[in-house]
Parts: sequence; C-alpha cells; structure tokens
Amino acid sequence: MMTQPIQYFPGHMAAAMRKIGEALRLVDVAIEAVDARLPATSANSDLRVLLGHKPLVTVLTRDDLADRDATAAWVRFLRAQDRTALAVDAKRYGSVAAIVEVLRKYQDGRSIRIIVVGIPNSGKSTIINSLLRRHAAKAEDRAGVTRALQWFRVDPLVELMDTPGILVPKIETEEAQWKLALSGALPRERYDPQDVVARFAAWDAQRPRRFPSLEEFAGKRGFLRKGGEPDLHNAARAYLTEFNAGTFGRITLDEPPV
Repeated sequence: MMTQPIQYFPGHMAAAMRKIGEALRLVDVAIEAVDARLPATSANSDLRVLLGHKPLVTVLTRDDLADRDATAAWVRFLRAQDRTALAVDAKRYGSVAAIVEVLRKYQDGRSIRIIVVGIPNSGKSTIINSLLRRHAAKAEDRAGVTRALQWFRVDPLVELMDTPGILVPKIETEEAQWKLALSGALPRERYDPQDVVARFAAWDAQRPRRFPSLEEFAGKRGFLRKGGEPDLHNAARAYLTEFNAGTFGRITLDEPPV
C-alpha cells in the first residue's frame, strides 16, 4: 500500500483539453506520444476520445530505454488493432524521421497540420525539436514544462502543434500511480520518492533481478547520514534520476499483451 495516493490534474490541464478541442478543426492528423517503457499506462484515453475520428499515429518514445523485445511486441499489438504505431528514440533525427515517412501517406502532396499530444514528459516536445533539428519547443526531463499550444513549421508543407502534457483527471490504480511517478510523468513534489522506489523494488522482485535495491544504490553512491546510516530519501531522488537516464539498463514496466 502506498503511503498516500498520487494524483495530479491542475487547472492548466483542464484548460489545455478545452484548447485542444477548439484547435482540432485546424489539424489533419494527431500524434500521441507514449513512453515505450509503459505504453499502456502512459496513454491517455481521454485524449483519444477528444481526438475523435482524426487519423492517429501512436509514437512510442524512449525506444533507447525500453526493452527491445517488449517494444517490438507492443508495436505488433497496436498494429494488430488497426492502429498506426512506431517506436523512436525521440532525441535522434535519424529515428524520428520515420514519423515523417508515416505522415506522408496523409499528405498527398498538400500542406498538412499535425497536433502532438500525450501525458507530461512523454517526449512530445523532443519529437518536434528533433524534426526541426533545433531546440524550438521547450523540452526538459521533467513534467509540466509545456504549458501552451505552440505551432512549429517543419517544412513549407508540414506544421506541428505542441501541446501541454495532460493526465487523466484521476489515476485509478496504485500501480499506474507509481509507474507514472517513476518514469517522470509527475512532478517530484507530488510524491515520496522513497515510496515510489519501494513500489518499484517490490515489482522488480517478482522478476529476474537486474535493478539495484535502494539500499545498495545508497551505499555505492555514498548517500550516508551521520553515523553511517543510509540516507534513503536523498538516495531515492537520485535513483529516479538515474533510472530515467537509463543508467540501470533497459526496462519495460508494462508487459505486452500476449
């Protein structure tokens, strides 16, 4: 049981949902960015409902951090649902260029406008920056950086709209809560890092163990209090940072459907 539920749906997210709804008449295609490490948990069903019948491309970001076999299985599963899906390392143009190729089938020689949506820190702005080959959309490895809708021109015939990250109003399960916190979709002040790492450790203990425990990590990194006691709180904050940097290796938290 988590020490306290983790929820986050500030007013700017509700406002962004309204603005996205108003902007849809201007766009031809939608891209939903989801984290390849948790393709189901990081998808926002409310956004997909809002998009209605707009053509949708699901882009699994952080392909460089997720388990390769699991990502391939997720892409196969999504495509089997008649969804357009691909996995990319959003920081590399050579990887995100595949998105352009997918979008060409909607273009048919005419100009096209694309809206990019997703939860916070899902890689939306990073995709846009890579396609532009410059840092135009504000992107950082934390939640809540983008707060307004912004248009960017990729070339004379392609425009992209970046949007704020939007979560569902209520994150229903404890598992989804700690996974979203662990992966950086929630602001650090909304949860106890030590609690989140403990939940991850309990999940990881059911698998062939690959990830260090918080106590092991604290000892190796020198997180100690006076008297030699491990400083688990500050170690947990660093643990989350290194987890999301890929220091511990590739991992997928959502098992692909069989």
